[in-house]
Amino acid sequence: MTIAVPAFWSPRIGALEPYVPGEQPRIENLVKLNTNENPYPPSPLAVEAIQQAAANGLERYPDPTSLALREAVARRHGLQADQVFAGNGSDEVLAHAFFAFFQQAEPLLMPDVSYSFYRVYAQLYGIDCELLPVDEGLRIDVDAMAARARRGCAGLVIANPNAPTGIGLPLARIEQLLDACPERVVLVDEAYVDFGGESALPLVGKYPNLLVVQTLSKSRSLAGLRVGFACGQAHLIDALVRVKDSFNSYPLDRLAVAGGVAALEDETWFNTARDKIVDTREGLSLQLEDLGFEVLPSQTNFVFARHPQRDAAELATLLRERAVLVRHFKQPRIAQYLRISIGSREQCSVLVQRLQEILLENT
Repeated sequence: MTIAVPAFWSPRIGALEPYVPGEQPRIENLVKLNTNENPYPPSPLAVEAIQQAAANGLERYPDPTSLALREAVARRHGLQADQVFAGNGSDEVLAHAFFAFFQQAEPLLMPDVSYSFYRVYAQLYGIDCELLPVDEGLRIDVDAMAARARRGCAGLVIANPNAPTGIGLPLARIEQLLDACPERVVLVDEAYVDFGGESALPLVGKYPNLLVVQTLSKSRSLAGLRVGFACGQAHLIDALVRVKDSFNSYPLDRLAVAGGVAALEDETWFNTARDKIVDTREGLSLQLEDLGFEVLPSQTNFVFARHPQRDAAELATLLRERAVLVRHFKQPRIAQYLRISIGSREQCSVLVQRLQEILLENT
């Protein structure tokens, strides 16, 4: 008897459209600017802490509460440990938050141009979504979101600064959303906030409906370690813990906790690496504009740019043929943009050189 494989699947699985992560190919002399990784190695103190944790033995389970990491986050941001939740990268933290807070009768509100994983989580959990258009400048329309939220919703989800546009909102606009949705959670995903955004963490004590999610993947160069966290009042953290302990009691291993704590405590390394990336971002933006690109204002470790006379998908393909990877999204409204991660100065120079070659060859 032959049975089609999908016959074994749960009904919802066949309809899922999974998130597509950035390409991780093995190409010689690759300039990889497609997944917003930090171009610099992590803090030497973090590496040393990871090595020491491994030397101390891995035969026992880690602390299921990741208390040392939560305390390190709390110290840095003026919070209490019971206001911090730790997970296996911010993607897992986001997934738990969607399950914990947004399975409601009304739709979940989010911008139509934002992190595409949000819609995947909603589909996975059967959460009805309402996508609110960003404005003509690809900025989140806070007034429209707030007005819609007042009519009832399951909550709000935004990335600030937004992805993939790189545009940030000031804190006053975040408060506008919090005030418009007092009975539901407003989730602010701050994966890129350290590169120039304004964090909502100072508002945690004021707003019981605020959940802020961050990661150590970008500004701390720990994408390979998978450390994320959420901050909010204790009742929100308790809900996340209930979901976590119904899924995986040990999401962070000993190495991740040790490396994460050391990275958070190495402020000198953090400031130096961040400042280099911001400086390179500003220089790259000017160079792209000199090549005829329109570059959106960025508060992240990437830029979002388009060339009025060139197709973005074609540019991405031609760059890949020259061993330079950037990210192209086929999504409506942004299909003519490229998202370009900020690499080292040398990597960005190679990108500009390859773009110059492409534009000259095809004029």
